[in-house]
Amino acid sequence: MKKKLLNTVVSAGLVLSLLLTGCGKSTDNKTDNATGKKSEKTLTIKAEHADVAPLTDKASQIFVDKVENLPEDFWLGVDVSTLLAEEESGVVYYDEDGNEADLMKVLKENGVNSVRIRIWNDPKDKDGNSYGGGHNDLETAITIGQRATDYGMGVLIDFHYSDFWADPAKQQAPKAWAEMSVSEKCTALYDYTYDSLDKLLEAGVNVTAVQIGNETTTGMAGVTNTNYLVQLWQKGCEAVNDINVLYGLDIQKAIHFTNPENQDQYRSFALNLDRAKVDYDIFATSWYPYWHGTLPKLTEILSEIATTYNKKVMIAEVSYAYTYDNGDQSGNTISESTTGDFPYPVTVQGQANCVRDAIEAIVNCGEAGVGVYYWEPAWIPVPGETWEEQSALWEANGSGWASSYSVEYDPEDAGKYYGGCAWDNQAMFDFTGHPLASLSVFRYVREGATTDVRIDAVPNGRIEFRIGEEIVLPETVKAVYNDSSEKEISVVWDNTDTSSMTDIGKYTITGTASEGGVDYPVSYEVDVLDLNFVSNFSFEEDDANWTITDNAGNCNELFVIEKNTDAATGSKSLHYWSENGIDFNVEQTITGLAPGTYYFSIQSHGMATTASDMKIYAKADSGEYEESFTNNGWAVFQNPKIEGITTTDGTITVGAHIVGPPGDWGNVDDFILAPAS
Repeated sequence: MKKKLLNTVVSAGLVLSLLLTGCGKSTDNKTDNATGKKSEKTLTIKAEHADVAPLTDKASQIFVDKVENLPEDFWLGVDVSTLLAEEESGVVYYDEDGNEADLMKVLKENGVNSVRIRIWNDPKDKDGNSYGGGHNDLETAITIGQRATDYGMGVLIDFHYSDFWADPAKQQAPKAWAEMSVSEKCTALYDYTYDSLDKLLEAGVNVTAVQIGNETTTGMAGVTNTNYLVQLWQKGCEAVNDINVLYGLDIQKAIHFTNPENQDQYRSFALNLDRAKVDYDIFATSWYPYWHGTLPKLTEILSEIATTYNKKVMIAEVSYAYTYDNGDQSGNTISESTTGDFPYPVTVQGQANCVRDAIEAIVNCGEAGVGVYYWEPAWIPVPGETWEEQSALWEANGSGWASSYSVEYDPEDAGKYYGGCAWDNQAMFDFTGHPLASLSVFRYVREGATTDVRIDAVPNGRIEFRIGEEIVLPETVKAVYNDSSEKEISVVWDNTDTSSMTDIGKYTITGTASEGGVDYPVSYEVDVLDLNFVSNFSFEEDDANWTITDNAGNCNELFVIEKNTDAATGSKSLHYWSENGIDFNVEQTITGLAPGTYYFSIQSHGMATTASDMKIYAKADSGEYEESFTNNGWAVFQNPKIEGITTTDGTITVGAHIVGPPGDWGNVDDFILAPAS
């Protein structure tokens, strides 16, 4: 893809009239009599500081492996939508020398060449008070976009087509569109997109790409039906196409989804877009490692879509925590209690590794891979030591994730739980506005970087024992170094007395690991489990020892998935989903048991309806047993249990039988057959 504006370099103070594929035409603009819109416009771009180059004389503080075959025009981007709200609240940013500096200059010096800016239609209440989250109306986007353009960066405009946050949990129509039919929304969406882009370009903003919606996995602008959604997407694309004609540009059109770990769902999205002939350029995704699977799987599905439908692909949002500390008086999205995958240390180096690997994953999609955007690296705490001091700034300037004024538009979420920044520990600036070493990953990915080798983290851990087993604490723990190597180092536990760990349950031990005279605090969970005679009880060895039968032969997905967030213990579980309906058994026969009485239980979560029929069962020489249950949502684990299973010949078969209508999905894990107490 040719980013016509992206890599423009001009001297300070110079104003360019860019000659872009028909741009720079006569200023005597023509008017289309059919639409009343001007048919030609001259684009003037100010790039006052475009000569700022990435730093080259700074010693690296992090390791960065070079990303091979990284295109020159690849978007190394960041989302800076909260910038104005932060600055209005008194936040100050600094460069690597500790001098107060324009955020755009710091980003440019660290290799960032594009910024992403969200736009909400009307993010204010009836009295003009900001809903928060950066108060990202069109005027805010223009101001931020002009500053990015001044530093020679491209701008990705992210239309949410909502008055506040749009994501899979919320796709609310703007207030002005709330009572419109789908046809009326199509017209309104076209007009809003066209007019907004016209104003952005008139203001000299270097728009290189546009998102037609944000994380539209479940809908957009209050519309959820796919047949109607494709109409909205197409009208947005048509508006961009007409703006391209008007200005002689090639602004790229992206459709944005999330949850790429659900590969069949992504295939369905791409197929529906193709069948409806939606004229888009880029299939964009969010990828947050906590929830969205592995990068090889991401590359796999995006490459498939790119090849099948001749589309470009990109990551529109990615981030990773560098600390568990909280910088303000409001909670964080990611904390030590967060359920999810953490494939990197929660450190500055870990954050850099995440960004670097995300870039490589998109580059590995070949020529189709066009960019990666880090989400809100500059959203840090506002000044103030107390809730009252910070809350006054969040409320006045919209610098928190939501203000109390959002109750008008989103009474059940933002209106109840409004507050400050939930992202400060995932920023690429520290809590005082100084850039972290991880920000430099954008300038190092082309050539790589090294630094002194040192321990980066000593991760907390978990050990498990069956009840009655001797509990032996480890003498060493794993240390992770900043070059990604690992080594066992010695540990001294604060208390080695395990005599109190006699009952089933979770216990915490703390200690200190040491190397080279440096101490590192360590915390381990000791999990004392019941006896269990089920082999491969949590599917960590995939489907070994299990008989899995798709009774109807129409499950789209029935396999062992490696995803911590779906597993009760370990990292794997048995996953199922079907658009045709579910009917399967998973079972195992256990032999050689001592005659006696046992119980059987499993862990299960997912979606079920009144039409679902879910049960666990056991078969023994004493008879057959079963217990019905139902699921109640993702990560809400159900624990059905059968008591009083007796055997005299030492053989028991245990299993689960899941029947459900089209669309049912879930995971089963932790099959336990243990002696009755």
